[in-house]
Amino acid sequence: MEVAMVKENLRILVVDDEKDYCEVLKMILENNGYVVETCFNGKEALDILEERSFDVVVSDLSMPVMDGFELLKNIKEREYDTEVLILTAFGTIEKAVETMKNGAYSYVTKGSDPEELLIEVRKIRDMRAAAMKNRVLEEQVRGGYMLQSQNPQYRQMLMMAERAAASEANILILGESGAGKEVLATFIHEKSNRKNASLLDLNCQALSDSILESELFGHEKGAFTGANQRRIGLFEAAHGGTLFLDEIGGVSMNLQAKLLKAIENKMIYRMGSNTPITVDFRLITATNRNLKEDMDKELFRGDLFYRISTIVLEIPPLRERPEDIPLFIDYFMEKYAREMKKTNIEMSDKVRNLLVNYDYPGNVRELKNIVERCMVLSEHGEVREEYLPSDMLSERPVRTATNIFETDYTESLKEYRSKAEKIYIEELLSRYPNDLNKVAEILSISRRQLFNKLVEFGLK
Repeated sequence: MEVAMVKENLRILVVDDEKDYCEVLKMILENNGYVVETCFNGKEALDILEERSFDVVVSDLSMPVMDGFELLKNIKEREYDTEVLILTAFGTIEKAVETMKNGAYSYVTKGSDPEELLIEVRKIRDMRAAAMKNRVLEEQVRGGYMLQSQNPQYRQMLMMAERAAASEANILILGESGAGKEVLATFIHEKSNRKNASLLDLNCQALSDSILESELFGHEKGAFTGANQRRIGLFEAAHGGTLFLDEIGGVSMNLQAKLLKAIENKMIYRMGSNTPITVDFRLITATNRNLKEDMDKELFRGDLFYRISTIVLEIPPLRERPEDIPLFIDYFMEKYAREMKKTNIEMSDKVRNLLVNYDYPGNVRELKNIVERCMVLSEHGEVREEYLPSDMLSERPVRTATNIFETDYTESLKEYRSKAEKIYIEELLSRYPNDLNKVAEILSISRRQLFNKLVEFGLK
């Protein structure tokens, strides 16, 4: 039984000196939802791999200029994060087996049923997806960085998530891209009664309607062109566990109707079958879209929205959690220093202030990428300003009291003053993170009074 675990489409590089055969493989793989490029010898492949990454290299064994064996050797020596599938003729199977001893994932005989190649590619897809999920979970267990917060709004949301986890209620997670929706879904699953069963996830926006339907509902052999064997879908595979559908707002209206029936009845039909299958799953969905606006525009079904949103959890964007930014900076610096085997890396106060005051339209994911970039470029134990992305330096959106502080004009003057005071102190702390005396001096209060304010506002 094959269990699909899809996060995003695999990127595949096909290498074969027979151009027509290359195009045939490209068509077959693209029809199954993969992103494919081609080239015609090992040297060309290495040049491409220098510029961009691929999950899988499908390479002919016998080629001019550089054969598949030499290509495999170079890929392993250069430590590219890619798996290699070897294409071999009947007369060279022995040599193909030899490539597996040297690091190839597997081999496929040229001229065989294309399904043999697709099976091997799916194995790689599932293996890499599982490995990624394990890395994510290990990181969460080790640091739990995405779930650590000094922000009251985020902490309240997390408490609600933990209470909701104990139920079977459908949960809708709202949040901007990069805010940590998948991490929150994983947290809910781990806190639920289904934690010992599978958590399967699917990004609905990344796939076409036909592929998405097949991934969700599965299909019978012969259901459509290329369906050479029965395949179970995620609804079926998630039986007893949790199904997380990310970017639910990207699903077409036609498929939304089928989703609604499956969720309401806990019963599905594989594509090409009239036999009902009972399924038992906990549903978590997420989106960065405003689904109520989409409902008004008739882009999202109202009945589906109310079915999936028994509990709604909204993750505040990072720009509304400025007190958490220093925590993330320190975490990511430590993480990448360890991975890159760099020691005693310091970040200048100027760089840290720029990072703390940046608006982060890409949220935690963007901060993570920026810190990684800085750590890669760091020399002589220091992270300097010039390592930051140029667009961040030239046109950096900065948090201010006006864009952080919004009111609905129902608060008392005392409440309004308290919020404004907190924002002002936060800004000063971001400007002088290591100088509380300076902050107290600007505020014209004593250091003890400042400390009391920090406790009052949850800033220390």
